[in-house]
Amino acid sequence: MANEVLNSLLREYEQKKLRAELDLQKRKEELYEKYPKLQEIEKELNDFAIQTSKNILLNKSFSLSALDEKIKELKNEKEIILKNANLPYDYLQPKFDCPICKDTGYIWKDNYKSEMCNCLKQKLLDYAFHNSNLSNIDKENFDTFNLRFFSDEPDLAKYRFNISPRKNMENIKNKCINFIENFDNINTKNLLFTGNTGLR
Repeated sequence: MANEVLNSLLREYEQKKLRAELDLQKRKEELYEKYPKLQEIEKELNDFAIQTSKNILLNKSFSLSALDEKIKELKNEKEIILKNANLPYDYLQPKFDCPICKDTGYIWKDNYKSEMCNCLKQKLLDYAFHNSNLSNIDKENFDTFNLRFFSDEPDLAKYRFNISPRKNMENIKNKCINFIENFDNINTKNLLFTGNTGLR
């Protein structure tokens, strides 16, 4: 079941990532139509990146400072165009829901190992919480617990207690509250509820 949930969430992440990339493509096309120079700059920057990689792989000599200067010049030109269009500098970047993992659900650590991103961990926790009885905690809690549902008349023959069901439930409620309030205390004993389903 846990694997099914994780796989379902990862498919959801793939869709989100794809939507972000398609949205970027659409924004680029609209912007390049208005500002063709931007497309030229983007292409030049990509070409520089590819050429640099090739030079490194082929051990070809090239001026790194001259390359840096040219890239800086292109980026400045790009920034001016975006600024004049009243757009942020990152407008030509995909808008991911999670900028940390870029909507993949995983991040790469320094040791080249992947680790689940906090956003995916939170989604798994939300799923577990939603599918537990805790999801109604704002409506079903000690503040809304109504003792009037229980009889105020003791029935020794039926319950084997000489106190009323209401008083018994009040005692149980107080013990539960005490347990919660002292949960961090190592001397606090655990609670164990037993009985058939539906018993109160």
